[in-house]
Amino acid sequence: MERRKFLQIGAGTAGAMLIPVFGNAIAAEDLLKPMAASAKKVLADTAMGAATQAGASYCDVRIGRYLNQFIITRDLNVESINNTESSGVGIRVIADGAYGFASTNSMTADGIAQAARQAVAIAKANAKLQIEPVRLAPVKGVGEVAWATPIKKDWRTLPVKEKADMLIAANKAGLDAGANFMTASLFQINQQKYFASTDGSYIDQDVHRLWAPINATAVDQKTGKFRSRGGLGAPASMGYEYFDARAEDKVRAAGGVTTLYTKSYDIVEDARLAGKQAREKLSAKSVEPGKYDLVLSPEHLFLTIHENVGHPTELDRVLGYEANYAGTSFVGLDKWQSKKFKYGAERVNFVADRTTPGSLGLIGYDDEGVPAKQWDIIRDGILVNYQATRDQAHI
Repeated sequence: MERRKFLQIGAGTAGAMLIPVFGNAIAAEDLLKPMAASAKKVLADTAMGAATQAGASYCDVRIGRYLNQFIITRDLNVESINNTESSGVGIRVIADGAYGFASTNSMTADGIAQAARQAVAIAKANAKLQIEPVRLAPVKGVGEVAWATPIKKDWRTLPVKEKADMLIAANKAGLDAGANFMTASLFQINQQKYFASTDGSYIDQDVHRLWAPINATAVDQKTGKFRSRGGLGAPASMGYEYFDARAEDKVRAAGGVTTLYTKSYDIVEDARLAGKQAREKLSAKSVEPGKYDLVLSPEHLFLTIHENVGHPTELDRVLGYEANYAGTSFVGLDKWQSKKFKYGAERVNFVADRTTPGSLGLIGYDDEGVPAKQWDIIRDGILVNYQATRDQAHI
């Protein structure tokens, strides 16, 4: 599951009971049976060999195994527990200057070779309509390397009961503090991602992410009004040690109204305060119309940044290659070329970063085999760069 899907799932917890289950259901013990890197290399070499023989000038292979465990609770009950697995191989080639793609869930030499030849055939068909050839930014192969999310506790090894008990304890704390209804969920994800290319890279990555959203709802029995307060724990690229709450990882929010959490999360404490504050909102005074200074909380500000800086600085969107519900972009190449386009005040700086510990973007190498790094997008309020892929960099 990719970062965007991970965040979409939770937009809420609003629909915790409607969480889709991705992949095939498996037993919990099957979560601990990885595929050896040596076996993945054999499959990747098979694909690249078949693609090259069929006429590809470049080929990369992605072998993925994606494991999920979702635990969903409501009040003092466990509603569902799901362990799922999905796996397969994606092959991308360049032949006659054009891209071709194919994928398969047949993890055999014959199945992968067939998919590679299919990708080449598609590329050659695409080449007949291609206006200009694909140009990849040069990347030096890194050989055989491995990278894993730094974790101290692997969620896959822990009993489900221990995790369910934590969620139930959080719900109970919220109910005792004033909520009429509580939900607490735990989403745990392990992406076993293998990337190989004819550039000479064989990259084996083991990526872990987790999130425990909660929601407290208080009801006024006389009026039927209800108010809710969500949890303040963030999704993280960490191990289960995220729930070993430490005092130094707690931050009092402005005004001292609530507690925010950084490198660890006290879910029971947060649930207790959520129940109390949901109850308090029922009798809170309405805002009077007028002019006010607005302070955005972190969980709101990250979405503001995502939409106003993240999407518009995606180069494929700038070039018009992508235009989904988020729209296209207002920061065209002319604004970058001018070196004068004012994105914000001089104190405004944005850095694209795949290296911050604990962040959802943390990886060792991206999906094109490029080592993770940082780079400026906006410096001193001025647009200085975009987010680009290897085939867009020259543009």
